[in-house]
Amino acid sequence: MSRDNLRELPPEQHELLLNTLKERFQRNMQRHSGIDWMAIQTKLEINPVKLWALLQMENTGGEPDVIDFNSADGEYLFIDCSSQSPAGRRSICYDSAGLAKREKEGLQPNGSAVGMAEAMNIDLLTEAQYLELQQLEPFDTKSSCWLKTPADIRQLGGALFAERRFGRVFISANTAPCFYQGRGFRGALKV
Repeated sequence: MSRDNLRELPPEQHELLLNTLKERFQRNMQRHSGIDWMAIQTKLEINPVKLWALLQMENTGGEPDVIDFNSADGEYLFIDCSSQSPAGRRSICYDSAGLAKREKEGLQPNGSAVGMAEAMNIDLLTEAQYLELQQLEPFDTKSSCWLKTPADIRQLGGALFAERRFGRVFISANTAPCFYQGRGFRGALKV
């Protein structure tokens, strides 16, 4: 059995997730004006691995929703739209190197953003995606999120994170081993 076959949902779970996503989509039309749900559902039904990834986002508290459609490649962009960083993905370091350093120091973060995203088959948000998301409504007013960090910053030991405070969005850097109770990550998935 292939790895992708292990990532297919049973029919009842498949239907339940599609209904959850559809209801969220309909409640939040300001996030995706002019986008048709049935076109999204059709793409999801023929791509069970993407539906599996959305279930991982949902199960960790991400509340994924569509925020964009790229007509050039025909892909919809799902992003975690929970008001704060997803609860099931917090208290984590940036990547495996950061995690290894903390574990060596005897501290126990809940994992790493990069490792969790890879296991969920999603991407961390880029700076541009995070700023686009923040244009829709205020997110992360009490939490923060690791962002996909450029290699040159990571090579120097840093990692980017973002949050909204005082009515503004801040993008900053920390060392990759840092972890805080309220810092997690938001995922992106193209369908």
